[in-house]
Amino acid sequence: MLAAQGSGIMTAKMRSRRVTRPAKKQRAKKRVSGAAVKARGKRKSAAAPGMVETALAAFAHEVRTPLTGILAISNLLATSDLDERERRWVDTIKAGAEHLASLATLFVDAARSGGPGLQVRQDFFDLRTLARNAGDSLTGRAAAKGLSSSVDISEKLPGYAVGDPVRLRAALENLIDNAVKFTDHGSVALRVTALRSTKGSVAVAFAVSDSGIGLTLAEIKRLFRPFSQANVSIASRFGGAGLGLASVKQLARAMGGDIVVTQRKGGGATFTLNVVMAPASEEVSDTSGANGDASLGLPQPLRLLSVEDNPFGRVVLNAILTELGHQTEFIGQGEAAPERIAQGAFDAVLMDMVLPGIDGVEAIRRIRALEAPLGRIPIICISGRGEDEAASRAAGADLFLVKPVSPRALATALHDATGHASAATS
Repeated sequence: MLAAQGSGIMTAKMRSRRVTRPAKKQRAKKRVSGAAVKARGKRKSAAAPGMVETALAAFAHEVRTPLTGILAISNLLATSDLDERERRWVDTIKAGAEHLASLATLFVDAARSGGPGLQVRQDFFDLRTLARNAGDSLTGRAAAKGLSSSVDISEKLPGYAVGDPVRLRAALENLIDNAVKFTDHGSVALRVTALRSTKGSVAVAFAVSDSGIGLTLAEIKRLFRPFSQANVSIASRFGGAGLGLASVKQLARAMGGDIVVTQRKGGGATFTLNVVMAPASEEVSDTSGANGDASLGLPQPLRLLSVEDNPFGRVVLNAILTELGHQTEFIGQGEAAPERIAQGAFDAVLMDMVLPGIDGVEAIRRIRALEAPLGRIPIICISGRGEDEAASRAAGADLFLVKPVSPRALATALHDATGHASAATS
């Protein structure tokens, strides 16, 4: 009996060993598998920033192309003979498109906030017009919600400046949108003040105030983190991605200033955006685009070649350029541009950056390789990606415009490019 029992015990132990050894191997495999998963996760996370940036660049291009059209056509409609009701419709379309364009700019900047820093543009623009348009936006949005509003623009504000009007307008739109959105009753206000002005710089403060929900000190600290909001209840009640204020702060610091938030007595808050820009002399006409971009009428019609593959983009450009009095021929591939320039007498080229086949940069290089005077034809690049500017200028482009492009901004670019070309050949 004992022997039989011992034999049974030994058999059980052997079975136990046979069972446990594979289990140990299985656990070891799981540990190896887990390590591999973590390694793959690290590789994915390391690759993610580049992938996100590429996706956002494509997003910006795709979104800004139709927005350019909506803004351009609404601008053209605004100059037409409309009754009061139709003009309100056009103004609503225009305001919505401008807001979407601002959101696209803020979204891309916020997603790249962990990068090397925002590279602001240095464009000549009408500062007073930009401030007035921001005030009109606040007044219109407040009236639509039944709020009272006030706009105070200092008489000491310089007429013109050099800076980044597209991002500055986007930042102001974000502050105005927040002020109206978070105010159910009461008022909103915009105050624009010239802090100081010297030969080398002009500092301006844009203060947007509201009598809305107000903020605690703890909530204020969280406001400027990318893709975050003051608290969950605010997000659930008012919506929004929480991306704008991080980009506003990024822009303010890139333009030599900052943004501060103060609590108002009786409720509400005041957001003050301070920026520093270079002053500019009043050397252009007093007409300007939606973002304050200065413009000039052209003295003579031009014959233009547009390299644009997007059918919607073609329709929009043709409408704008025809309204400006120019004749435009369209081609869809950059490879065809040098040959077409050699065949026709064109005054300038409008070059899209994203094309089938070779891109806009390579197309510019091939045009510049033509013998003079063909190789010196003015080239204006149009892109939804601001980072394309350096490469396009290095390839030989004369000017660079970021979508959405207003008719006045395009008219100004054509004037500058063809004017410089005439001076160079004379």
